[in-house]
Amino acid sequence: MNKTINLKRLLICLVIPIGLGILSSLISGNMGGVYPTLNRPPLSPPAWIFPVVWSILYILMGISAYIVSDTRGMHSSKEQAMKIYYAQLIINVLWPIIFFRFRQFTIAAIVLGVLIVAVIATIIKFKKINNTAAMLLVPYLIWILFALYLNIGIAVLN
Repeated sequence: MNKTINLKRLLICLVIPIGLGILSSLISGNMGGVYPTLNRPPLSPPAWIFPVVWSILYILMGISAYIVSDTRGMHSSKEQAMKIYYAQLIINVLWPIIFFRFRQFTIAAIVLGVLIVAVIATIIKFKKINNTAAMLLVPYLIWILFALYLNIGIAVLN
């Protein structure tokens, strides 16, 4: 069965996480200037990796949200799943502001822990609607687990 793509909905679903990521970056300040000045734990990637990875992850988030929002039926399940998705996006916006703008590394690590729980909840809710949508969020979960390691390392070392 060929399903047509609702281009308007897809674009909205992509613009939301990408736009929030840009907004968060702007509010966070000079992230690229702060990162190299920090004592970092082993396995810390170079600063240029972060915008590349986050761009890919925001696109995957948008596609995942599109798949869920475009799935027929399951109105109450979709509504609940999307509420959790939007909640995790808000938490996602807060983390770099707390980390880079305010340099509150311990609080940022706690926020990342909350974000991880919210992303796991999103994956669980999305899986009940569409397995592909859930799987598209797995790289995001892996990345923020790695980010938690980096964040804790930076909190300890700085």
